[in-house]
Amino acid sequence: MRALRLVLMLLTALIASPLLAKMVVKPVEWTLDGTTFDSRLVYDDDSTAKRPGLVMVPNWYGVNDIAIEKAKKIAGKDYVILLTDMYGKGTRPKGDEDAKAAVTPLYKDRAMMRKRIVKAFEQLEAAAAGAPIDRARLAAIGFCFGGAVALDLARSGAPAKAVVAFHGDLSTDNPALARNIKARVLAMNGADDAFTMPDAPKFVEAMKQSPADWQFVEIGHAVHCFTETEATSPTGMCRYDAKVAARSYAMMREWLAQSFASN
Repeated sequence: MRALRLVLMLLTALIASPLLAKMVVKPVEWTLDGTTFDSRLVYDDDSTAKRPGLVMVPNWYGVNDIAIEKAKKIAGKDYVILLTDMYGKGTRPKGDEDAKAAVTPLYKDRAMMRKRIVKAFEQLEAAAAGAPIDRARLAAIGFCFGGAVALDLARSGAPAKAVVAFHGDLSTDNPALARNIKARVLAMNGADDAFTMPDAPKFVEAMKQSPADWQFVEIGHAVHCFTETEATSPTGMCRYDAKVAARSYAMMREWLAQSFASN
């Protein structure tokens, strides 16, 4: 009997252990211009401590299982993440052609792209009513297409403390919008990224007009998609690189920490 009680006590302690705390993944919906968006709020609920909130825009495949797992790993115990749907409920690309069809209208209408990501940022702030988000520490991060969206959030003049773009599209419809930027901007791109680097000179020139603190990092020998674990081709121009991913995440965390600490 004593042995049984001991086993039960050990199981109870193990179940209650923070090591087994599950990440919360809550659906969050909102409507803008007649379109309903289906996003996910991701955080570790083991603690009620307030922490920074991040809008996270995934690559052009949008909100899917891979993006949710990525959000969980980034959030950890450090952030609450709003994994943001930019397309609308029901639009979930299954391949490159679907993804291209989904992003094309947004690239053709950057004003609409900015309007959608600004709305998402407002939803992150509103989520603080029910999640452990510190409203004074809000930022945005994005990957590939999501990097372009995050940079457009900065260009909108949104009151984010920071914006971080990983292998993001650097293009803009209006270089003068850089003058609106209030967030501290960190953009990290592979030096051998044939998709994004052609726009790098124009991006840098536009950012020189911004009053905000910004940094553009060219990572040697890296190509596109360096944080995307599903990009497994050993030779393709869209390729995961574990070392570069780890380095870029470390730069992100340092950039965010500095941004949240600044007045």
